[in-house]
Amino acid sequence: MILTNARIVLDDRVIERGWLVVAHRGIVEIGEGNAPERGEDMKGDLVMPGLIELHTDHIEAHYVPRPKVYWDPVAAVVSYDGQLATSGITTVLDSLRVWREDGAEEVDGQAQVLAGAIDTARKADLLRADHFLHLRCEVPMPTVVEDAAQLASRPDVRLMSLMDHTPGQRQFRDEEKLRVYYRGKKGGMNDAQLDELFARRFEYQKKYAENNMRELVALAKRHGVPLASHDDTTDENVADAVRGKVAVAEFPTTLEAARGLHEAGISILMGAPNVVRGGSHSGNIAAVDLAQQGYLDILSSDYIPSSLLMAALQLPERIPSITLPEAVRTVTKAPAKAVGLSDRGEIAKGKRADLIRVHVAAGVPVVRSVWRAGHRVA
Repeated sequence: MILTNARIVLDDRVIERGWLVVAHRGIVEIGEGNAPERGEDMKGDLVMPGLIELHTDHIEAHYVPRPKVYWDPVAAVVSYDGQLATSGITTVLDSLRVWREDGAEEVDGQAQVLAGAIDTARKADLLRADHFLHLRCEVPMPTVVEDAAQLASRPDVRLMSLMDHTPGQRQFRDEEKLRVYYRGKKGGMNDAQLDELFARRFEYQKKYAENNMRELVALAKRHGVPLASHDDTTDENVADAVRGKVAVAEFPTTLEAARGLHEAGISILMGAPNVVRGGSHSGNIAAVDLAQQGYLDILSSDYIPSSLLMAALQLPERIPSITLPEAVRTVTKAPAKAVGLSDRGEIAKGKRADLIRVHVAAGVPVVRSVWRAGHRVA
């Protein structure tokens, strides 16, 4: 396959009019100007590496599209996968909730079901993107270590995150914001129900969190799975992340925490919707503010797949000191490196031909073509 007349985004520069050749699933040649032979004309569109997503729980919206409505899990995975691919995502870590908590979220305790559905879809060749697993571990939950252990040995597990959503700390230091969140999620949990939920979470944290943290870190180390911290807010949170030897810090909530994580050499991941919207929906630090300080390494689409490409292309507009190749690295090379996927994440000879063609009109990027390992999938 030969792609011609393209704006090719390399790791360190943009070829304004270039071409590339793909053979045997990989990129074998890249050039500027006229291609040596006829190929597929990109008509001046951007050609970029396929996007790499480390944290998306969007699969849940396809599996439980309405309260108490559970869709066929394989069909849900296929629908979700199609949305990822047409958003330019060629590699994804599906974020699965590895804990059970009665009465909080309808997708709690469904990790085994969804992991099995992903397996089924993969074996049936129904998937467009390359799927791995990200185990989201709510540290204070009584059975979280046992539940994580059932999945951690799988070869497709590439990341485990250590989370703690106990009211009054981290993302929800303002307890009222957590109440608003659950009122919306559950369609009307009243204050008495929330009081009961919060009291149970305080009890769980006091009883289980410290020991579970040690065991989850040990579990990840035993299986060679990189760790991520989550919603780091204070110096103490940063110290915990350093002690746990985490590779990625997801969504730090304050500038102080981000600074400490950066100085410790931990990659900082922020939400692409945060960039597109211009701020955090929880009222925490804006991703653009961290980027201006040099504290943003990786972007994640989180709950809106299309936001990953939008945010990467908007970063240079928001912060002129960030070049397009630098912005694109936050959604390609940097996430690939964080989880050990060294065969992809950039357009270079010898790399896997995960590529996307992007047209921008009226300020909105549209993915026109997607190739995974040299084969067109969208």
